[in-house]
Amino acid sequence: MPGEGRRRKGQAGNGTGQRWNGAMDSRYLIVFGACLTQFTVIGLLFSFGVFFSVLEVEFGWSRTLLSSAVALAALVMGLLAVFAGRLCDRYGPAPVLAGAGLLFGTGFSLISLVGEPWQLFVLFGLFIGVGMSTHDVATLSTIARWFVRRRGIMTGVAKVGTATGQMTLPPVAALLIGGVGWRNAALALGIAAAVLLLVASASMRRPPPDQASVPSASPARRGGGFAEIRRSRVFWTLCAAQFLFFPTLMTVPLHIAVHGMDLGMTRGVAATLLTVIGGASIAGRLTVGTFADRIGGRNAYVLCLVPLVTSLLMLMVADTFALLFAVVALYGFGHGGLFTVVSPTVAEFFGTRTHGAIYGGIYLFGTFGGAAGPIMAGRVFDVTGSYEYAFATLALMVAGALLMMASLPAPRSARIPRSGSGGSALPADG
Repeated sequence: MPGEGRRRKGQAGNGTGQRWNGAMDSRYLIVFGACLTQFTVIGLLFSFGVFFSVLEVEFGWSRTLLSSAVALAALVMGLLAVFAGRLCDRYGPAPVLAGAGLLFGTGFSLISLVGEPWQLFVLFGLFIGVGMSTHDVATLSTIARWFVRRRGIMTGVAKVGTATGQMTLPPVAALLIGGVGWRNAALALGIAAAVLLLVASASMRRPPPDQASVPSASPARRGGGFAEIRRSRVFWTLCAAQFLFFPTLMTVPLHIAVHGMDLGMTRGVAATLLTVIGGASIAGRLTVGTFADRIGGRNAYVLCLVPLVTSLLMLMVADTFALLFAVVALYGFGHGGLFTVVSPTVAEFFGTRTHGAIYGGIYLFGTFGGAAGPIMAGRVFDVTGSYEYAFATLALMVAGALLMMASLPAPRSARIPRSGSGGSALPADG
């Protein structure tokens, strides 16, 4: 009967609508999980800078040594990023993030037991570094697959978790160190990290196959294989630029608190420098995430790199508290934007079929440079008693990255259909 047919059609339509609504709800839960992962991992990593002064006093360890431990974690993170991306591509983000979260939390807790330098290196190399290897690749690749039209802004929202962690966890670490001692502080922070990361991993779901591949005449942009993409100039330009600017992103947050103490700040006030970076980076992440969807990855990179190089030049001469706070706010904008722009740019140029592996490869080159940056800055300070030459070197490297990104092809707008690609049950205008 006609009425019966209409009812069956309506029921089918309602079922489809329910599936779409369920997918929408899942997607925003995924953004929450990514945000919580970023909050915990990066917030605690840079909170370790607050431990520098107490470890210097108790053990007599140099800043070169302490920076080297963090650099080792960054290097391990990069070396395993491609592997982590492949695991995420194959098995989905939840189990990968759960295992990494347990390792990270355990490693930070065990800092409470260290008494020799080799113990610190073991923890940062085998636990914290391995635990960090998935926090960007697994979360941001998952978001890139679930979102099409608003990929950039949703990446920015997820990376707000990083900024929030940078704002809140270093002051918390400073309060804990002052209240219960550095060993108990490390133990408590590590246990909390393991719990939060397990909660975050439980909210992550793998997307449908081939969701959100960008249609284009270029095989790479259709989502070509990793071996094919590795032969493209764009891929190697992104790798080289990441190598040049990533040392700054690892060095400044790690050393800025102790640099503030060198200028006369108390530990608590110096920790708020990281809070300012985190607050400014929220603006950078959301602004760049929004504009990346409109102006393309190349121009979004430029939007981040210009304030970054400017802030590094100003750090060379900032000798008052007020000026230092203003400079780190400018730095924070570029810092936040650069942690947002990479994943959407990979999807823009190469599609999402092997997004995790491609992003991991670019991330690997960044961590090669990132591992050297904190060691270089620590060594420069130990020799000269100042960070001036370290900031100058970083500024030159970021300027080189800016020139490289400006050489990329102009952004090409790709029409993204409103219906899901590849027969996906997800709406493509998310």
